[in-house]
Amino acid sequence: MKREAYAAARTITPRLHAYFARHREEAVAAGQHCVAALPDPETIEALIDVAFWASLRREEGYSPKISLALLAPDETPHPLLLERPLPLGPDALTRVAPAVERPGIHLGVSRQQGELLVWGTTRTIPLLSFVLEVSAPGVLVIKHHKGEESRKFINVAVLEGDLIKVIDQSASTIPASVKARVQLAVSMRAHGRGGSLLVVPAGTDIWRKSIVQPISYEVSPPFRELAELTRTQEPHDHTIAAIAGLTAVDGAVVLTNEYELLAFGAKIARRKGSPQVEQVMLTEPIEGARPLFVHPEQLGGTRHLSAAQFIHDQRDAVALVASQDGRFTVFEWSRSDSIVHAHRVDVLLI
Repeated sequence: MKREAYAAARTITPRLHAYFARHREEAVAAGQHCVAALPDPETIEALIDVAFWASLRREEGYSPKISLALLAPDETPHPLLLERPLPLGPDALTRVAPAVERPGIHLGVSRQQGELLVWGTTRTIPLLSFVLEVSAPGVLVIKHHKGEESRKFINVAVLEGDLIKVIDQSASTIPASVKARVQLAVSMRAHGRGGSLLVVPAGTDIWRKSIVQPISYEVSPPFRELAELTRTQEPHDHTIAAIAGLTAVDGAVVLTNEYELLAFGAKIARRKGSPQVEQVMLTEPIEGARPLFVHPEQLGGTRHLSAAQFIHDQRDAVALVASQDGRFTVFEWSRSDSIVHAHRVDVLLI
């Protein structure tokens, strides 16, 4: 029986094709080498359609998580080639998914003699290769890597069922005050339990006025390994994971803006004499999205309300909140609007 077409695939394909065509033209004009070939709209639509239906299947109780890259075997060094390429379809993707779940591995897909086939796997892809990740049931992410930073990707669009989110590239960066903490954000989101991270100014204890005393898990002396690594080199993944893992404990992790760990399991309380926060400005880096003014509980419950209250009372701080459902929000005080700004950035972290 012929399956129903995934309507969002046809809707988003022209915009995706135009995006990759424009950026490819700019890359070639700038003298970039090893730029991926531009896939045709029919191929893009077919890949999205198959990936969506595969995402809704389960293999031995597991939902597939797959990264698909549109490229030919001769576009990548050291490809792992299947003797008999697989016809691209939900069944094939679901069966092979467990072999390619680890980060950095892509299933290579190309059109051969008019048919889309999975030819094998690769770890290396050229600039502007069309990459589609099956992140969760019904959730697809279209992305490409940044060129010289081959491990870092730019998200172009996120599809959640019939909801299409095209990333606004002019507003797609995490706020400058937390830009260096992206790895922590990704690691917080990955453990799946939800959590809060409070980034407070170094050299002051004023943040304690918004925390229930005594703190159950205060760190003394402050843990400085991440601070030292940040000054000298790229932070180690295991250090990032160790600190992000603390956010799974009930309460918030407290980190200075110089990356010194002060406490975890900290309970947020309204600062004495401060009014209760009633409204926040919510933004998301999505094309066409406008700021919404909502009660903080509408963002996800108690954890978000506490973070909003903390920023309302501690206006030089930043709060990062991960929900159990994968949503991620950065709270800051907006001095121009005199309101707590909640910037939802999970579309950048998937």
